[in-house]
Amino acid sequence: MPTFVDPSKCDGCKGGEKTACMYICPNDLMILDPEEMKAYNQEPDACWECYSCVKICPQGAITARPYADFAPMGGTCIPMRSADSIMWTVKFRNGNVKRFKFPIRTTPEGSIKPYDGRPEGANLEDELLFTETALATPKEALSKKFDVSEADKVFTCKEHGR
Repeated sequence: MPTFVDPSKCDGCKGGEKTACMYICPNDLMILDPEEMKAYNQEPDACWECYSCVKICPQGAITARPYADFAPMGGTCIPMRSADSIMWTVKFRNGNVKRFKFPIRTTPEGSIKPYDGRPEGANLEDELLFTETALATPKEALSKKFDVSEADKVFTCKEHGR
């Protein structure tokens, strides 16, 4: 469901040229009405429903109706962001409210070292990824798990004796 800007809450991020939602929208859908000085979604059908604008809005003016598998039809979902977490408030049609709190990060800011552990020269001919190791050939794998009798083609599992 596309995002919706509540004009009574939107302050156009205090009259700047670009609002926070305009800055964050990956599809460049959020624009500022120059007369009203309020943001709006210019093309709701193209909305990716990524919730980026909803999370970044300092006024909490942007909402998106969640899908039925997340909240029943007619419900609303509003995130409130703090420095270390996001509190999701789901309001149901009957007025019940549920809140869920999730951390923004799972690692301390600045702790990720993107170039540590990068692979040294490897065999470019194999199709293995950096963290993968070569698997045994099917015949080797079978011989480790099964006793194979070629005479009568009987396979006996070493683990279970069957």
